[in-house]
Amino acid sequence: MKIFDISQEVFDCNVFEGDPQPQRIVAQKIAAGDLCNLTEFHMCAHNGTHVDAPFHFYDNGRTIDKVDLQKFIGYSYVAEKDGTVTAEDAHDILKKAKTEDSEAAKRILIKGKAVVSYEAAEVFAESGICLLGNESQTVGPEDAPKDVHLKLLGKEIVLLEGIRLENVQEGVYFLNAAPLNLGGADGAPCRAILIDFNA
Repeated sequence: MKIFDISQEVFDCNVFEGDPQPQRIVAQKIAAGDLCNLTEFHMCAHNGTHVDAPFHFYDNGRTIDKVDLQKFIGYSYVAEKDGTVTAEDAHDILKKAKTEDSEAAKRILIKGKAVVSYEAAEVFAESGICLLGNESQTVGPEDAPKDVHLKLLGKEIVLLEGIRLENVQEGVYFLNAAPLNLGGADGAPCRAILIDFNA
């Protein structure tokens, strides 16, 4: 068994333009005479490696604490793509994933500098997947992410953004991207991992 940590370290992570950078605050230090070392932190729910809930773009959408954990945990398929993911690319990714493992085809992770187009989002939205992940801090174009989010989150497809797949080959893996249980939140950080049980 081999475990791949596909998460960013929080305090040095990438953030979407305009979002606050995470801050680590040393609240107590043994070296300063305190009882223990104690860290406080301040961050946006969408810093680094994180998941989006439908509430992120829909006022009446599910908040992260109400999303079924089965969406975040289970077999997944890693597909490699640089550039714009077209509708044809989305069909090809889904076809390869289903050929490999029908359960893994429910959770698609895109490796590379990929931008999910609206047309690809339509394909994914109609396919019945429960999670779409990518290495960018947002699914869709960074200068206009709204329409892609609306299409995917409107179908209650959770988005796993800011993952790191440089050490992962295409194929089937077991994914655990369970979010922090933040009541009422539009998203949450997660420690996303992939497991290859055959390694």
